[in-house]
Order: sequence, then C-alpha cells, then structure tokens
Amino acid sequence: MNYTCSLCGILKSNISSSVGICATCLREASISNIDHIIQSQHSSARKPSPLPSFRPNAENGVKCRICVAECKIEDGKWGWCGIHGNERGKIRHKYLKDHALLSWYLDAQVTNCCNAWFCPAGTGCGYPKWANEPGPETGYYNMALFFYGCSFNCLFCQNWQHKDLKSAKLTSIDDIVQSTINNPKISCWCWFGGSPEPQMSFTFKAQKQLLEEKSDDHIVRFCYEWNGDANPNLAIRAAQYSCDSGGNIKFDVKAWDPVIHTALTGMDNKRVLSNITNIYDKHWEHRSSENPMLGFSTLLIPYYVDTEEVEEIAKFLADLDPNLPYSLLIFHPDFVMNDLPITPQKQVKECEMVAKKYLNRVNIGNKHLLAFSI
Repeated sequence: MNYTCSLCGILKSNISSSVGICATCLREASISNIDHIIQSQHSSARKPSPLPSFRPNAENGVKCRICVAECKIEDGKWGWCGIHGNERGKIRHKYLKDHALLSWYLDAQVTNCCNAWFCPAGTGCGYPKWANEPGPETGYYNMALFFYGCSFNCLFCQNWQHKDLKSAKLTSIDDIVQSTINNPKISCWCWFGGSPEPQMSFTFKAQKQLLEEKSDDHIVRFCYEWNGDANPNLAIRAAQYSCDSGGNIKFDVKAWDPVIHTALTGMDNKRVLSNITNIYDKHWEHRSSENPMLGFSTLLIPYYVDTEEVEEIAKFLADLDPNLPYSLLIFHPDFVMNDLPITPQKQVKECEMVAKKYLNRVNIGNKHLLAFSI
C-alpha cells in the first residue's frame, strides 16, 4: 500500500501510515521542525489505552526522574508511563509499596530469550558459579516477569498488551520470591514487558529479598530486557545485580538516528546510548568475555531500521568492544505499524553483513519468520 510522505509529498510504498514520513526525510529533518508531527502520531496510537496522549509537561508540575521522559506532572495526574503520578506534590507509584503491575510465568530452558545464544542458561558458560550445567540448562526454568507500562511508545511494539493497565495483575514481591524458593529448578529471573524502567524499584526490593532468603546453592541469575532509558543511577544499580548474579542486560537499541528513533518510539536515544557506555565502563571488565553481562538487539523494521542504522549502532558497540553480542531481530507487523511487511530477506542479509564488518558476535533472531518473508 502506498502513502504520501507528509514532508516531501511523494507517494511511496516504503512508508508506514503510523509514522507518515519516509526514512529519507526523517534523516534530513530536525526534531524541532517535525516534533509536532511525531507527537501527533504517537498521541493517536495511545488513544485506545488509558495512558496520557502526550508526555506531561505542566509548568507547575513535579518532575519525575525515573526515566528519560522526566514528566512534569500536575497534582492528581499520572505520567507518560501511567505508573507514577503526583500526589500532593510528591511522585508516587500508583499501587502498593511491595507490589507491581506484573504477570509472570515459567519458561522452560533453553528459552527464546534474545540472549540465550550466549548466556549461562543456553550455553553453560560460567559453570559452576553461574550455571547449573556445563551445557544448556535443560530441565530448568526462567521466571519471565512481564511488567505492564513502559517509558517508550514504540509504534511497532511486539508486546503492546502492556498498555492495558486496567487488566494487569497486581503481583507481590512475596509471590515471586516464595515461588522461586519453592522451585529450585528456577535458575533465572528475566524482567521485561513493556519495560522495567517505570517499576525498577520493585526489581531491587524483590532481588534483595530473594538473595536474603534463598539457599546459597540455588543459582538465580537476574536479567533485564529493557529500553535502557532509566535514570543513570537506577541503571547502574540494576547492572550491579546482573553482574553479581551471572545474569545479563539486553539493551533493545531501536535506532541510531535520533529523529528516526523519536519517530518510532516517541523518545530521544541519548540516554540509552549514555547508559550503555556507563554500564560498560563500570561492569564489563568484571565478567569474562565467555559470560558477557551485556547484549544488544535491534529490530529490523522495513524501510526505517536499515543498513544505515545497523552500521552506526555496530560501530558504536565496536568502539567499546568488538566482542559485544549483537542480535538482529526480524520484524513482524504489529501494533500500529501493521501495514509493513515482515523484514525482507535481502534486508536481513545486508544488515547482517554490515554488522559483521565491526562485531565478532552477530546473531539473527526470530529466524522462523524468514519462512514468511520475501
């Protein structure tokens, strides 16, 4: 289906109606000139959900500093994520102190986690300190912890159900801690969603309690799969838990160009890139390259996240360490970017080739989707 780019006015087949602008025009534009278009598109995408249509920026509001949105929230109102609000001049969580909007399930090892191709659960690296087996941990489980709410508003979101806060289960710390203690076959916790950033304090309390109550011989690794835009102090604290436990952090790097990133997610990517550098500088050397604590992924969105984006991301990572693991994920149409095709096979091959120019460990994820690609 063809759409007319709202900037160049040309009818094109490589545009998603949810963005309304082609990648070429986005790269040539400045945020200040087109931010009103971008925010209008994101507002439309959020209307079916109970979330605010625009990022709160009240003149007399209280600033929330949990994520990069840094909403300035009026008294009695809620932030962009829908999780934190202003109550009598103080930022507070919407629900009980030791609870979160969270659902969880047990995923048999080896899971379909984007980092399973190099982590202890999938390979046995770090055995016996951080892994139960010298090879894949078959017979064990990952506790997959799905947070509702997110700090981004990705138009291509593959887990967009996180926006339905009204249907979310209120889960206690005791619930997940006791379930883990009672099942010695649970070998890792993976916080994902949505994204963990809006409810990060819950992860710290839960991990601390589990470490205090579990037996010493019960290996539980703490992993985060996130946008990576948390307050820098919170991001470093989360990384410490992952580093010490043998777990890992997966940054989902959406795009390199700041305008394309903003058009796709509603947010700039400067905080994400600085958190990557900060965590690498503080923690990378404390874990051997055989058991990396950092992994990265990029969803190959047709026409938008192409070889130009992947090459710049790969160069950025290689400047830190060319051995950093990087997964290229095949896109399938979802949420409001459902008018695009599955990532074309040619795009996958070209992106893989350009990533391998800079990085030694490149993986293709969601390979099964290639059977439906052109």
